[in-house]
Amino acid sequence: MTDLRLLPIKINEIFYSIQGESSLSGWPTVFVRTSGCNIRCTYCDTKYSYYEGARSTLGAVMDEVAKHQAKHVCVTGGEPMAQPHIHELMKMLCDAGYTVSLETNGYYDTSLVDPRVVKVIDIKTPASGEVESFNFKNLEGLQPHDQIKFVICNDGDYHWSKNFITEHQLADKCAVFMSPSFEEMSNEVLAQNILKDSLPVRLQLQLHKYIWSPQLRGV
Repeated sequence: MTDLRLLPIKINEIFYSIQGESSLSGWPTVFVRTSGCNIRCTYCDTKYSYYEGARSTLGAVMDEVAKHQAKHVCVTGGEPMAQPHIHELMKMLCDAGYTVSLETNGYYDTSLVDPRVVKVIDIKTPASGEVESFNFKNLEGLQPHDQIKFVICNDGDYHWSKNFITEHQLADKCAVFMSPSFEEMSNEVLAQNILKDSLPVRLQLQLHKYIWSPQLRGV
């Protein structure tokens, strides 16, 4: 039988910080950032994860996570779903008792993700440059604890996202978040639009970028 702890994975960084996004915002969280991403969004704030990183094992990741004595673990990237053994890692984290969230760009099929994991799926808007990348199969397996996120860069993104939410009745399936692209879309304008349209979404600001410098890594 294969020892899952020996399975390889490429890791960009593992760090302990405050979760700045999703319904878990504010919780002390260990972030496991994998290396590599299959798409190139215009607003990406972790471009360093495209190429930087080192080969590790699932066991080494579990050991590093355990050092921080946190209850929450966020598996992020890059794009975690591009890693061949990411499913095993998330299952191991769930089995260890952690509240696990997965931040994914929506390209890869998430149907085999452990159902205990909180999937945070980013649906790419037109201004992201990757609007065609979304895998619509990911709408079929949404659970109430999962979350959909739209990063809004301009008014065009807002109206496109509003139509997408309505067409696919997303608010009936799980929580839906709209996040203004940092220093690109006005927080106030986005909030006003949501209120004007009585849109069933939650406004999400990137909390960590207001606590620390937006350019600071490892937070």
